[in-house]
Amino acid sequence: MPSGLLLVFLRQPRAGAVKTRLAAGLGGEAAAELYRALAEEEVRRTAPRGGEFGRLLCFTPSEARTEIEAWFPGEELLPQEGPDLGARMARAMDQAFRRGAGPVAVIGSDVPWVSRETVLEAFRALDEHDVALGPARDGGYYLLALARPEPRLFDGIAWSTPSVLSATVERAGGLGLAVRLLEPLTDVDTIEDLEAERERLRPLLDARPALRDVIAAALVALRARGVDQRGKVGGRARLRQPSTVDSRQGGSTRRARRS
Repeated sequence: MPSGLLLVFLRQPRAGAVKTRLAAGLGGEAAAELYRALAEEEVRRTAPRGGEFGRLLCFTPSEARTEIEAWFPGEELLPQEGPDLGARMARAMDQAFRRGAGPVAVIGSDVPWVSRETVLEAFRALDEHDVALGPARDGGYYLLALARPEPRLFDGIAWSTPSVLSATVERAGGLGLAVRLLEPLTDVDTIEDLEAERERLRPLLDARPALRDVIAAALVALRARGVDQRGKVGGRARLRQPSTVDSRQGGSTRRARRS
């Protein structure tokens, strides 16, 4: 097995089960189709070359194995196990290290600009750091890489909140772990994210005209609401701004470094 192992966390692309915040503006079917497109692009872009690292697709729900196998034929699969995201990541990483993997990285499946180069950068960062984190602009993270098992890093985190990254960096500091921060990226969770990243997403959506048209209509509605807000409050309507994260590690003399 290659020394490094990438775990790609993904879900069955079923309406009502994925991208629920986007579903409010796009509808459940379109949100699921968008998630499918994002996941396919991320899996494509993170494919290793020449055995430079291994890869497992960690899926949920467990009964969706047949569908996931048909979706990504030839990929090695691992069902996610655990009551919440932290438990599932900790369990998957434990299984990866037990397989004899060296560094292990985990990514989600809704940041289509994550690439194999991103994964390799994270693995290289572990030559001098204990943890590599890819900050997401909503306050979470799109990548976590570890040189060795650190299950306590996942304890007590309020998952799916804007404090995930800062809480993880603080937890790492409390454990005496050196952290390297990678380039911040946007995960696509809301209509505002689609608006902010519409140019980068254009090639992906142009290959799916029906989905592209649904999203275009949703963005028109978003802009119309912005015009209405300016008329009501006399100010400039603002899209959601990315969270800023203090990467200082509380109580630790080892500081997080951004690449």
